[in-house]
Amino acid sequence: MRAQAKDEHGARALLEDALALQEAGAFSIVLELVPATLAEAVTERLSIPTIGIGAGAGCDGQVQVWHDVLGLMEGKPHRHAKRFGETGAFIENALRSYVQEVEEGTFPTDANSSAMPEATLKAALGHRDDA
Repeated sequence: MRAQAKDEHGARALLEDALALQEAGAFSIVLELVPATLAEAVTERLSIPTIGIGAGAGCDGQVQVWHDVLGLMEGKPHRHAKRFGETGAFIENALRSYVQEVEEGTFPTDANSSAMPEATLKAALGHRDDA
């Protein structure tokens, strides 16, 4: 998880590759973990949109990974990510409760299941009351 194209050669190669992709018919380009000033310069030179992830505000759009946005992973988020919520602990607690109830046999209950008349079940299984 390190920024790319930070030297002259890498920056020039990124711009050339982006232009080549545009010429080849790409409808957009994702710029990931490149210096913000380079991403902005590439965006200005292209006629197709750029989407940035860790590439600064100069791109045409932004993308983030849901796990980062929702705080689903423990620990410090990557530098280019921002947590907009802390749902990881909430989800973990809900899943632990689910597993516990299944293991204890308290879920599912009749309220969580479908029913059918006993006679219909017996007929379907080949048992008849008159036999």
